[in-house]
Amino acid sequence: MALPIPAAAQNPAAAFERLLTVLKDLRNNCPWDKKQTMQTLRHLTIEETYELADAILENDLPEVKKELGDVMMHLVFYAEIASETGDFTIVDVLNGICEKLIHRHPHIYSDVVVENEQDVKRNWEQLKLKEGNKSVLGGVPASLPALVKAARIQEKARGVGFDWEDKSQVWEKVEEELQEFKDEFSGENINPEKAEDEFGDLLFSLINYARFININPENALEKTNKKFIKRFQYLEQKAKENGRQLQDMTLAEMDIYWNEAKKV
Repeated sequence: MALPIPAAAQNPAAAFERLLTVLKDLRNNCPWDKKQTMQTLRHLTIEETYELADAILENDLPEVKKELGDVMMHLVFYAEIASETGDFTIVDVLNGICEKLIHRHPHIYSDVVVENEQDVKRNWEQLKLKEGNKSVLGGVPASLPALVKAARIQEKARGVGFDWEDKSQVWEKVEEELQEFKDEFSGENINPEKAEDEFGDLLFSLINYARFININPENALEKTNKKFIKRFQYLEQKAKENGRQLQDMTLAEMDIYWNEAKKV
């Protein structure tokens, strides 16, 4: 027997309640939803989060709206699973995040005075340490992609005043690291491990410089990835239209299509 379909809502509270009702219906009646655990949902949640990130990067707002719904469904799903074991409920989750935000914004909910966003970030990190965090860097997830992790490490260090004073100093560091990386290849005996270390240092310094000039390095690199994919696929398409295989073409021939792709 079919369940009644919860009516569409016209306000946030009712819409959220509708999602809770639908998910509970699925959890109780759908064979797939019944079997899910936090562990089985984890990789799906990561996938949905990346899909949301892609939509944001493409500035595709209809897709952002859709992916936000998918992510929100996952969050509610985790809370529903936890409520079945008596560990916590969605109410606990929502109240918990509200309490955290109130506590970490004393310039809004108390008498602390801040001058700018950097003051806010410093207060945030100091409050986290008072809450029991052993290190300012302790909140950086170990499983973050290395590029994102480097940016977050630098942001958190800056939050407690450990930072360069001027972007020119950071650029000098970039040039220093670039030279050290180049030096690893100046002789005949190249140490791959040392070269890798120096390359890592160079990337870290470039990410630091990007932060100083307000460029998100993850977004910048992903935009370049997408640009390369688009141009390479144009190259493949043009080669196919002319009955050619890329592996049989010279680099000069491929460059003709590549330069065309830059103008598309």
